[in-house]
Amino acid sequence: MMDKQRTLHWLTSLKSDFDEEIFFRKQTLDFVQTNDEYWQRSTLSGHLTGSAWVLNPQKDKALLIDHRGLEKWFQPGGHAEATDESLLETARREASEECGLQELLLLSDQIFDLDIHLIPAKNDVPAHLHYDVRFAFLSESESLDGDVAEVKDLQWVPLEGLLRALDTQQSLRRMAIKSLLISAF
Repeated sequence: MMDKQRTLHWLTSLKSDFDEEIFFRKQTLDFVQTNDEYWQRSTLSGHLTGSAWVLNPQKDKALLIDHRGLEKWFQPGGHAEATDESLLETARREASEECGLQELLLLSDQIFDLDIHLIPAKNDVPAHLHYDVRFAFLSESESLDGDVAEVKDLQWVPLEGLLRALDTQQSLRRMAIKSLLISAF
């Protein structure tokens, strides 16, 4: 079961230089404060998800997956499960399941990035919001063993390429900018 106080602490501790992310922080805080089951898929208006922003050992590439259902490239991540004690655990578990990564070094125990995006309706699940809480990890290698049931494809993408590509999603661009600051150390 998720620890609501821990989640609220992570959210209130998040500092950002990005106006969009500051807005997402306020929206996510409001959502968590007004929804006891803020992390459960059964909360049909939306729910918090956990994602892993994974850098390669040289810190110059990020791991992205081609999401089977949404037909877009994202960082590994997904829905919390009842056994996850935190969204950090969700992020680590999802990176393991989707990409076969077992040895991940957590770069900070704070939220790395926060995003809100609309998930379209599918079958009996209405359109809803994902309040995506992202944590940064360092992989010990670039070796991948993705689960084809989970993802269509996965690859290491140069951070510089994410910054230069015109079609890069805003949230991926924001995380690439933040990563370049990490790689400077």
